[in-house]
Amino acid sequence: MKEEKKQVNRRSFISKSALLGAGLVASPMTFAHEKNSSKKIEGSKAASSPGKRMLGALEVSPIGLGCMSMKSGSYNPPRDKKEMIPVIRGAVDLGVTFFDTAEVYGPFIDEELVGEALAPVREQVVIASKFGFDLTSGQRGGRNSNPAYIRQAVEGMLKRLRTDRIDLLYLHRLDPNVPIEDVAGTVKDLIKEGKALHFGLSEVSPATLRKAHLEQPVAALQSEYSLIQRVLENEVIDTCGELGIGFVPWGPVCRGFLGDKFNEHSRFSSESRLSAVPYFTSEAIKAHMDVLVLVRQWARKKNATPAQISLAWLLAQKPFIVPIPGTTKLHHMKENMGAININFTKSELKEFRNDLEQINLIGVRGPETALIDQ
Repeated sequence: MKEEKKQVNRRSFISKSALLGAGLVASPMTFAHEKNSSKKIEGSKAASSPGKRMLGALEVSPIGLGCMSMKSGSYNPPRDKKEMIPVIRGAVDLGVTFFDTAEVYGPFIDEELVGEALAPVREQVVIASKFGFDLTSGQRGGRNSNPAYIRQAVEGMLKRLRTDRIDLLYLHRLDPNVPIEDVAGTVKDLIKEGKALHFGLSEVSPATLRKAHLEQPVAALQSEYSLIQRVLENEVIDTCGELGIGFVPWGPVCRGFLGDKFNEHSRFSSESRLSAVPYFTSEAIKAHMDVLVLVRQWARKKNATPAQISLAWLLAQKPFIVPIPGTTKLHHMKENMGAININFTKSELKEFRNDLEQINLIGVRGPETALIDQ
């Protein structure tokens, strides 16, 4: 194992980075895979080039940038904006057009960072942000999707992001006290007014996704999806494909684990957010090293890094999948973008999947949770 890590360690091996253009145990995880649909999808269209992907009718780069942990201190100490603005602008130079944030990150300070960084190139990029938590006290409260509060939230977003519209406006988490049709209807009105261009949802069930889509077409669903956390393969990704909705995985390299950041000896202090993640217990990490070993093996086959293989595998699952890995380092963004140059044949994907499903996973969501709003 030490030899494998030495050969393809993420930090030292970036040969493909240059661009060419809630159940706790699943043993192993197997889900229903998407059925081929012959239905014509209303509003869906092809991307303008192989270097682009479609989220509904919204065209974006195949890989985006998740900006959550840059200044908000969500998974690491807050970084100075003088360090983070060059990362965001550098991502634009690498071909990234899709940037993800939310008002709750900070709260508010992450949107301010993204707005300042992207203001000079606003017309070249797609900005996504999210509402859904009550932030009237200046701190994260409960869920709030009251139509009046949504409007208030969007006005704040527009100011912080230094823009006149939110390209992709997500509901961050479902408010059980507000019908999803009311949320979708409010966003529909905001779209008519030009304050938002497209509607997105996060961590909702297929049933809720369908209800919202009937009221206002949904461009994208954002949820956690990676080689380890695959619960969304239980009907959710199928539903996106059927309805012509894009799927945006957050945590696509499993919070750094699939980028070879941790090993079976890794431990997290109580102050670390990772200490509360069920698949980061010592037992879970030990079990999941088999996934990392498999990823390293494919990295050697493809002359790539583990992070690139993890992202390329996601891209290969469906043409409407657009991962948004987060990073605070530009060389990691460059490495991540190198994943678009890695291809898998059908037989390779089958081999990969067969080996993957032999591995027992610990601390991941059970398949039934994909059918419940989170």
